[in-house]
Amino acid sequence: MGARTDAARAEVVASRQLLLDEATRLQAASRGTFDLPGRLVRQPARIGLAAAGLAFLVLRGPQRLYRGLRRIFLGPRANLPKSMLPKEIDKALRALGSDGEQVRGVLEREFAEYLERDRPRREARDLRGTVSELGGNILRPITREAGKRMAKVLFSPDGPSFAAAMDRLKGRRRED
Repeated sequence: MGARTDAARAEVVASRQLLLDEATRLQAASRGTFDLPGRLVRQPARIGLAAAGLAFLVLRGPQRLYRGLRRIFLGPRANLPKSMLPKEIDKALRALGSDGEQVRGVLEREFAEYLERDRPRREARDLRGTVSELGGNILRPITREAGKRMAKVLFSPDGPSFAAAMDRLKGRRRED
């Protein structure tokens, strides 16, 4: 029974050492990741570009750029029409006559003629909307992936900082 106990104790000690090594590695990685002043000195362009790209995404730059390009190529969106006041509607209906069935027939015929006359413009507008929606659906995953990559670059542990933090932590462990 003593040999099994010794073997179990040795296994626990080895596991504890592996856990301490992993904790040291994680601590060094976190210190290397957040050593932004040191990384900024060594890689100013890379860190600056990653931060600018992340700010661009956070401030909804892709959506603004997409809307601007859409406005350039498809033209500005039309303002919402001002609604007719009830007095104006009542006045227009009374001008059509006093027979309700006749007024209803006139309105239906004129509306049907309007729909037929306006169909090409409506179909063209629907096509533009479909194309712009498709463009947005294509660009959304691209911008999401770009944001992930920029965040990964910005928050990845830097090699020299990571190595220096590992050395400091290992030296501190030896002293303890």
